[in-house]
Amino acid sequence: MQKIIQVKIPPSKINNTAAVQQIIADTVGIDIRNIYGYHIQKQSIDARGRNIFYILQLNVFINEPLLPVQLTEYSFRQVNSHSKKVIIVGAGPAGLFAALKLLESGIQPIIIERGKQVRDRRRDLAVLNKEGIINTESNYCFGEGGAGTYSDGKLYTRSNKIGSVTRILQLLVQHGAEENITYVAHPHIGTNKLPQIITAIRKTIEAHGGLFYFNTQLADFEVNEKGDVIKYIITQNGDKLSADAYILATGHSAKDIYRLLHNKKINIESKPFALGVRVEHPQELIDQSQYHCAVRDIYLPPASYSLVQQVNGKGVFSFCMCPGGIIAPAATNPRELVVNGWSPSKRNNPYANSGMVVAVAPEDVPDFSDKGALALMYFQQQVEEKAYAAGGGKFVAPAQRLVDFCQNKLSASLPDCSYLPGIHSVGLNKVLPGFIYTRLQEAFKEFGKKIRSVSSSFYTNEAVVVATESRTSSPVRIPRIKDKFNHPDVENLYPCAEGAGYAGGIVSAAIDGENVAAAIIAKMA
Repeated sequence: MQKIIQVKIPPSKINNTAAVQQIIADTVGIDIRNIYGYHIQKQSIDARGRNIFYILQLNVFINEPLLPVQLTEYSFRQVNSHSKKVIIVGAGPAGLFAALKLLESGIQPIIIERGKQVRDRRRDLAVLNKEGIINTESNYCFGEGGAGTYSDGKLYTRSNKIGSVTRILQLLVQHGAEENITYVAHPHIGTNKLPQIITAIRKTIEAHGGLFYFNTQLADFEVNEKGDVIKYIITQNGDKLSADAYILATGHSAKDIYRLLHNKKINIESKPFALGVRVEHPQELIDQSQYHCAVRDIYLPPASYSLVQQVNGKGVFSFCMCPGGIIAPAATNPRELVVNGWSPSKRNNPYANSGMVVAVAPEDVPDFSDKGALALMYFQQQVEEKAYAAGGGKFVAPAQRLVDFCQNKLSASLPDCSYLPGIHSVGLNKVLPGFIYTRLQEAFKEFGKKIRSVSSSFYTNEAVVVATESRTSSPVRIPRIKDKFNHPDVENLYPCAEGAGYAGGIVSAAIDGENVAAAIIAKMA
């Protein structure tokens, strides 16, 4: 028989199959010889008490042979130049998973991507990190795989309300991800492993007749006389490409797309987002606090945290927390400074970093009200330009020790930091708007009460505050008709995922890409 049970496993026994089977036998009340094996269905960590445990939900095989895990293997149809066509603008997770979904129904995806193939992006990232020179079309945000490829690969979305999380995770496993992403509480692939998976997805799409055009940017599009149907798109080289439908999956940093739509009087809307800083602590400090220990158990992963605080009616919260991680330059334009964070698969760097951001709404930026739907985009840009200038150029980031930040003191020195272009001591009140700066100050003090160890806490000058974390989500929403997913003004234009304001991360973007593709499939049926 097979039986679903939940057990608590001490960290030291998590990789010991015999020890886990003995705990199973004791829990079920049978002889261990009757346990033929098990599969993990869910895995999490309970660190609330002094004794820390892994919590496993298991499918246990009792007195019957252990069967292999059955993951769904998805198949795709062959397409060609005679098939119906959809042009997808952007090769991030939304664009790639939309393409896979279209292939299942025999529709040819044609993906245009302004950046380079995923492996070629590495050279541009190296130049950015070492020399402070940015390629505006190939960076941490632009290129095959999108922003998530080189900024961590976290897969934290667990809500199935918007679509099948399981399907997305199994498609990733089918293309090379480790099977454990299907059951761990906070799945993470890692920046060092995700590029191979992205490459494998591209090869699947190409093998079934899908097309990719890299270094190809959407410059314009032509509509019919009524203005409600796109006839073709125009690339930066002047090429004209046409299809039955067009998916706009350009990501949250493609400001030129927002300007293009605005200039062509295609309806867009201002959307609240969040802006702040990235904070880096020694990972050891976070481990001591979260695991209630002097030294982290070798069988436990580097600890993470999730923090939120209301300050004067605004939410202040942690974003994209990276244990054992690195702070990276995530700008897309010269003279604009943006930071983000990522972790390798082992999360074995000595620092823990996280975005710490404040909610921003249109009413918070009255000076930009004349910009209409682009108000928050221009506000975001202004803060990024101030950060670049304060750092002194070459993407050196303005920074301040955390307690100094809260006490309005210029830091006489700065701690070591993972940010490769380097950091420069600056009073960040010269960079951040007052309503953001003061709320972060109050929130940091409260966070110090929530994360603390015997010797230290979150609120410490061992931590460094680095500006600016400003690309948490899109400051613009491109509207679409509910359930039909197309733009209300242009019937064959399908705004998609983060760049359109409908997703926030790899999994939710992939799901949104599939939902848009499914709507197109239904319309073409």
